[in-house]
Amino acid sequence: MKMRVLHLALALVATLVTAVGPIAPTAAQADENHRQLSLASGVSIDQAVRMAEQRFKARVVRAEAQHDGEHTVYVLRMLNESGHVWTVRVDASNGAVL
Repeated sequence: MKMRVLHLALALVATLVTAVGPIAPTAAQADENHRQLSLASGVSIDQAVRMAEQRFKARVVRAEAQHDGEHTVYVLRMLNESGHVWTVRVDASNGAVL
């Protein structure tokens, strides 16, 4: 009798886990969600950082998003090998450097 109750309990748990699915998204699901959000909203801040580092041959040492209503601009602080520091602004909707 105890084995039958245990089997039923395990079957119920397995059914619930299968029906509900994972509570938190997996890393792959989170990456896909981020990618889809980036495509829908233009350029992600990570994409803007990579583009700026390649274009200016410098390292981004600080990045932040500034929102003005529905418009978002990424403000990137750049540092090159000679120690020069400057600010680059990137339009989040299309990746254009402002």
